[in-house]
Amino acid sequence: MIENLQDTVTLNNGVKIPGFGLGVYKVEDGDVTVASVKAALKHGYRSIDTASFYDNEKGVGQGIRESGVPREEIFVTSKVWNDEQGYESTLQAFEKSLEKLGMDYLDLYLIHWPVKGKFKDTWKAMEELYEKGKVRAIGVSNFHVHHLQDLLADCHVKPVIDQVEYHPHLTQEKLKAFCEEENIQLEAWSPLKKGRLMDEPIISGLADKYNKTSAQVILRWDVQNNVITIPKSTHEHRIQENADIFDFELTDEEMKKISGLNKDERTGKNPDSFDE
Repeated sequence: MIENLQDTVTLNNGVKIPGFGLGVYKVEDGDVTVASVKAALKHGYRSIDTASFYDNEKGVGQGIRESGVPREEIFVTSKVWNDEQGYESTLQAFEKSLEKLGMDYLDLYLIHWPVKGKFKDTWKAMEELYEKGKVRAIGVSNFHVHHLQDLLADCHVKPVIDQVEYHPHLTQEKLKAFCEEENIQLEAWSPLKKGRLMDEPIISGLADKYNKTSAQVILRWDVQNNVITIPKSTHEHRIQENADIFDFELTDEEMKKISGLNKDERTGKNPDSFDE
């Protein structure tokens, strides 16, 4: 379990990723993205998660350059989108992402969704990028157990991460157990369920007990579950607040109570029926 904002998790290929970061899903490119990235880095974040689909890689790169923090101290993730998948098109998409970011390598590159009939060819391209040293680690996003099993059956490089929707209403227990068994790190997107968990009595009660916000309680639950988390915010005070979760600890009983809120309820698409 990470103990502070700079603490890292060692992935199955030996690369270390910060256990907490900033996600920039749907953050408007330009000034808003630049300011969000700079605010996060100023307050000690060292991991930024973007994607070609977010259309803000340019702003992420600019924010990093303007932050004054050396590039090698920052862990940058991007993802290949659904209509870019396939062997050749993935190689092209990767170069396009690098160009927009203004970087010569990525720390982590993910398959955004498991596009049927394509994600294995996409993975071959990603293995090539990894073997050539253009990316330090490769992984997937929104993969169910059966997608992972399919990929693991004939891949040369094992995914280091599966980034999925994960929060107290969607605890993904089977997937989490499978990933732990295979030494694939689970990472949470939408950890706060777009703000829809704040009024859960168990969570708000714990927030009162620890003099924290409901969001901080949920993010602490993630950390104690050894799940990497990347909450999104464009407000500097919220970016700072989200990371202020290392001065309290939930008890085992409290962790179980939060996990007991599970409803297998998603805010996003099911990876078996998403719109490709």
